[in-house]
Amino acid sequence: MECPHCHRPIRPKNPTPTVDIIIEVDSRIVLIERKNPPFGWALPGGFVDYGESYEQAALREALEETGLTVTGLRQFHTYSDPGRDARQHTASTVFIGQAEGAPTAGDDAGRADLFDPDDLPELAFDHARILADYIAAKRGVEE
Repeated sequence: MECPHCHRPIRPKNPTPTVDIIIEVDSRIVLIERKNPPFGWALPGGFVDYGESYEQAALREALEETGLTVTGLRQFHTYSDPGRDARQHTASTVFIGQAEGAPTAGDDAGRADLFDPDDLPELAFDHARILADYIAAKRGVEE
């Protein structure tokens, strides 16, 4: 594309699509400890690949980062605050699903573990807000 007035190339800057997934295992939540910056505990997730649906991306990221096969996948919310990821503007569609067994870290996860929703570690990105929204929704409370 080019500007119709000055004929310079136009390079649109759009948010990058990502997914995050809240995986429930026996009433606990799977989190990964990131081995790449930004470091810290986070929901499994990542970038949507070209030619992939958001649902496929969520299932792929869950399997790659936790070794878990997720069932009952359903969309929760989309989070798009431009500051949610300091590396770039992302828009994340968050999914919820269930799995069985213990998570095992893979891909860019240094560790994977199960956490009680009432005893979460400090989280990267905006994942504390996401999980607060999720917990409130499960309890039927508007925040």
